[in-house]
Amino acid sequence: MQEVIYLDNNATTRPLPEVVEAMLPFLREAYANPSSVHQFGQSVRHQVECAREEVARLIGATSKEIIFTSGGTESINLAIRGVLGVQPDRRHVVTTAVEHSAVLHLAEQLEAEGYTVHYVGVDCDGRLDEAEWEARLTDRTALTTLMHANNETGVIFDVRRLAAIAADRGVPVHVDAAQSVGKLPVDVSSWPVQLVSLAAHKFHGPKGVGALYVRRRTRVAPLVMGGGQERKLRGGTEHVAGIVGMGVAARIAKRDSADVVRTVGALRDSLEAGILSNVSFAHVNGRGAERIYNTTNISFEGLGAEAILILLSEAGICASSGAACSSGSLEPSHVLKAMGIKERIAHGAIRFSLSRFNTQEEIDRAVSIVPGLLSKLTVLNRR
Repeated sequence: MQEVIYLDNNATTRPLPEVVEAMLPFLREAYANPSSVHQFGQSVRHQVECAREEVARLIGATSKEIIFTSGGTESINLAIRGVLGVQPDRRHVVTTAVEHSAVLHLAEQLEAEGYTVHYVGVDCDGRLDEAEWEARLTDRTALTTLMHANNETGVIFDVRRLAAIAADRGVPVHVDAAQSVGKLPVDVSSWPVQLVSLAAHKFHGPKGVGALYVRRRTRVAPLVMGGGQERKLRGGTEHVAGIVGMGVAARIAKRDSADVVRTVGALRDSLEAGILSNVSFAHVNGRGAERIYNTTNISFEGLGAEAILILLSEAGICASSGAACSSGSLEPSHVLKAMGIKERIAHGAIRFSLSRFNTQEEIDRAVSIVPGLLSKLTVLNRR
């Protein structure tokens, strides 16, 4: 079997061995319901609460501010719907034009329900228009929601400054930190925000589990009613194995953060430089902005992302594109459109995202393979 070079870590990461080992007992013998009052159930409850402490510690929160969910998407929906649900008279939301689909599709639904949603734009490097951000906030705004690190380009928003602008106007702030928690230092105690969503599988935890940080005294209406779990904000028996795995991933992420930033950042830079030096028509999207260290979004002008991804896959390289299939045609990513990237360039955009499991040998091999694949595709396009 061909060895895979996995460069699609913004989609999901490989679970750490320690995470898998920690989860196994809760899929076998430690199967009790954590809401049960007997000792068996309470021993499981103890492990859930230990995991909650680890997740809280990772982002500078208290354990009582962590609500476990099924993942980042549910956390986002709980945050946005939850805050709007306790402010029925406020019908205005401010977000950005480059958010993840979990936010944008919900925003579209809110518009269909009569809400006014403003989508703040970005410049050619993906930096948010802060003047527009400030201008859109009013005393009628129920919520602002923005991402910390962009999932496609890796561009980082200055959450602390943007949230401070909203705080001055008394507007609650939700941050989608799915791509930054576990990778970048996140300290919610220093952010003037009310809610932060995160997903375990983005930092080497399991899929199907996430969390929402809810600052103390923040009013949120529940989405899922049930037995009163998760401070009555998310009913239903907890996914104990996943929660325990998330706790282990959080502990290791905090412990290894500095080393991972240094090593993975060097690998990303090596990959980016190697491709740029060997492919004359390559462009790095967002290169002029501050970016998260593991991500590079490279456009190959004149080519199509779908064809590139197929050839990369055949060569054993896993990457992705922000493009979406619409009416049988591959449309450029909404993020690159918002950045004003020309279609000829945006159509050929590929995201390479790295993790602690990548090696210099893999990067060297990818750099040696990619130019040849692109040359082959260029020849085919000329026929």
